[in-house]
Amino acid sequence: MTRRSPAGFQEVDPGPGWEALPLPALVLDAQGRVAAMNDAAEVWLNLSRNSTLGRALDGDEMITRLRIQPPLCPLIARVINSDEALYQPNVRFEIGDRAGGHQDRRALVHAGPAGPIGGAVTLLLVPLDEGSMQSQNRAVRSAARSAIGMAEMLAHEIKNPLAGIRGAAQLIGMNASPEDREMAEMIVSESKRIVSLLEQVERFGDTSAPNLRPINVHDVLEKVRRSAAVGFAQKIGIVAEYDPSLPDALADADQLTQVCLNLVKNAAQALTETDHPAIRLRSFYDHALRLPPDEADPAGRPLPLQIEIEDNGPGLPPAIADQVFEPFVSGRENGTGLGLALVSKIITDHGALIRVDSRPGRTVFRISLPKA
Repeated sequence: MTRRSPAGFQEVDPGPGWEALPLPALVLDAQGRVAAMNDAAEVWLNLSRNSTLGRALDGDEMITRLRIQPPLCPLIARVINSDEALYQPNVRFEIGDRAGGHQDRRALVHAGPAGPIGGAVTLLLVPLDEGSMQSQNRAVRSAARSAIGMAEMLAHEIKNPLAGIRGAAQLIGMNASPEDREMAEMIVSESKRIVSLLEQVERFGDTSAPNLRPINVHDVLEKVRRSAAVGFAQKIGIVAEYDPSLPDALADADQLTQVCLNLVKNAAQALTETDHPAIRLRSFYDHALRLPPDEADPAGRPLPLQIEIEDNGPGLPPAIADQVFEPFVSGRENGTGLGLALVSKIITDHGALIRVDSRPGRTVFRISLPKA
């Protein structure tokens, strides 16, 4: 069954069961135009059926709303020429206007002939977001457990004798020659620096639950933005893109402020050699996002409130991109590698998620929180 749309092409009705498919699915006609799409595709691609039908998925008319890498044209051509089902792994869908805020999603794309519809191709998208969330969530939980163990050991074994070393150096410096006094002052200074580092490590040993209550995430983001603008990010453009309709989140305001401030500081430090440095603070609602299912919650806990902290710096070093939430992993020469590990612990304690997507010119940390 077909009907002619106002655009002058034939829209396709794929038949019973099409709308019930749990995965995003589309049918492209022989010219590569979208001839059908199910409800799941509308939601996942954030595209309305009326504005998409009759347009090429990779065409210029869609470029402001959807960009696909790598392009699907070669895959579709191979399906048409071979009349066989093929697939393309790890396809990135950049959804939304780049200037007005967008999000990246990845999927495994299955393509095959659309049955009796001559020259048409069916696309089935298998989202990879959940697998990515599961992998990063496992890494976050592992980092938190490792960090807590490190804190208990290091704080006990190092901090106490270090106080004795610092006290001895201060006594020596009181009666030493100018040259020796300089050395003693250096020992005291370095000892203080190590104590400061250990105090940061000790925070991992705090197993008390966060003080969860309804909070406005924009209050947190504005506090962080103002602090950064008058301090460490004075020369960096900070853009705020908030969804004013966002409901309250269930979170600890102080801890969430610490997390966001840490991420913004990291972004600022990554932009020291970037022309026109910029940081974007963004909030939005994603009703489809949930924690990966487990025995306690087979459906997966909804995490619809999203915070993104984005910078236009060089991106994470590829060698550590998959390990940034592990303790003592740092991309900076003098970095301790504890900041993001602490961030991961706090977010894990919230029953929430944190993920990172990084490439040269764009690094985005996304925090997904439950609704109050």
